Amino acid sequence: MSDDLEKKLATARTRLILDKPFLGAMVLRLPMIAAKPDWCQTTFSNGKALYYNPQYIEALSAGQTQFALASETLHCALSHFARRGHRIKQRWDMACDLAVNPILIQDGLTPTPDALILREYEGMSAEEIYPCLQDNDNDRERELEQNVNPDSNGEGEGGKGEEQKQKEGKNQTQRSESKGQGQEDGGAREENSQKNNDGEGHGASQPEPLTQQEIESLAVQWQQRMASAAQQAIQAGKLGGAMARLVDHLLQPRLPWRMLLARYLSMVVRDDYTYSRPSSRRGDPAVYPSLRSAQVDIVVALDTSGSISDNEIAGFIGEIDAIKSHLRARITLLACDAKLAGGAPWIFEPWETLELPRKFSGGGGTNFEPVFDWTEQQDRKPDLLVYFTDAQGKFPKIEPAFPVIWLVKGKTPVPWGQRVQLN
Repeated sequence: MSDDLEKKLATARTRLILDKPFLGAMVLRLPMIAAKPDWCQTTFSNGKALYYNPQYIEALSAGQTQFALASETLHCALSHFARRGHRIKQRWDMACDLAVNPILIQDGLTPTPDALILREYEGMSAEEIYPCLQDNDNDRERELEQNVNPDSNGEGEGGKGEEQKQKEGKNQTQRSESKGQGQEDGGAREENSQKNNDGEGHGASQPEPLTQQEIESLAVQWQQRMASAAQQAIQAGKLGGAMARLVDHLLQPRLPWRMLLARYLSMVVRDDYTYSRPSSRRGDPAVYPSLRSAQVDIVVALDTSGSISDNEIAGFIGEIDAIKSHLRARITLLACDAKLAGGAPWIFEPWETLELPRKFSGGGGTNFEPVFDWTEQQDRKPDLLVYFTDAQGKFPKIEPAFPVIWLVKGKTPVPWGQRVQLN
C-alpha cells in the first residue's frame, strides 16, 4: 500500500470516528487489506476483514471513501454475511446494497459513483427487497444499471453523465458478482489472507471460506459490537434519524412472535382465585379461596389492506386457534382495511375451530379506527384485542381502556399498546 493510499484510508476512518461515531467505532473492528483486483474490483468484507481494490479507492473522493468503508461495515453489523442462506449470491448482494445505501445517504455520507440506489426500497430490509429483484431479473438489472447513484447529476464531486452512469452500473453488477463470490468462497481467515499477501501492487488473494461455526460466532460478535457502538454514539449525541431507527429495531429482543403472543395471552387469561362465599349447603361458615377458570373474550382483527398476504393471515389464524384451545377463549374475528369487511364479526366459541371466511373484502387503504369503534360500542369490553397488521394506517387518537397487542410485520412503530415484532 502506498503511503498516500494508507493516509487516505486512515483519514477516512478518523473522520467517521469523529463525525459518525456509531459507524466509526465499528470500522475500527475491521482490518483493511489490499486485495488482488482479479477477485475484488471494489471493496468486500466477510465479517473478519475489509478488502479493497487500491485503484478503486484511489479514484474516490475523501467523502466517497468514508461511504465505501461505512457501507462494508454496516453490511457486517447487519450480519448480511450470515443471512444469505440459500439465496442467489448476486441478487442477495444487490438487495443488501439497496437496503444499506439509502441509510448511509440519509446519515449525510457521500455515495460512491457505483452505489446502487432505488428510492422505492428505502426502509426495506434485504430480505424484503430480494424477492422484488427476483420478479423480473432482466428488467430489474437494466433498471439498476440506470439508477447507479441518481443523486450524481454530472456536476460537482463525483458527478457523471448518463452514459458513464450506465457503464458504472455494469461495473456494479460485476462488483456484486465478485462480492457474492467472496461470500461463498471467501471468508477471510486473517492469518491465511496475510500469508497470501504478495506485497504492494499484488494484494491479498481471495480469502478462504468461513465455516458455519465462524459465521455464527461472527454474527454474535457484530451484534455486541453494534450495541456497544450505539451506546457510545448516543452518549456523544450523534445517533439519530434513519440510523437510530435501524439500530433500535435491530437491538430489540428476538424472541419468536408465537412465544411472545402466547405469553401475553396467558397473562391476560390466567386462572385466578375467588373468595366468594360458598353455598350455605356446605355447612362451613369459613370462606376459602378457590381456583376459578373463567372464559375470556378476545377480539382478533386482521389488516386486509393488501400488505398482508393470504398465507400470512392463514398462518396467524392457525396460531391463534392453537393458543385459544388451551385458554378457554371466545374469539370475535374482525377484518378491516379502510372499513370493516362485510359479514363481520365472526364469532367462535372456545370449543369451535377458528376458521377464516372464504373471502375477505379488502385491499384498499388502512384505517384502524373502525375496529376500535365497533369494539367500544359492544356491551362488554374484550379482555384483549390482537391486531395483525403492518401498522401503516390511521390510529385512533385515544388509547382504549382494554389491552391491545399489535402483531406487526415490518418496522413501523405503534403509538400505544404492546407491539410484537413478526420475525
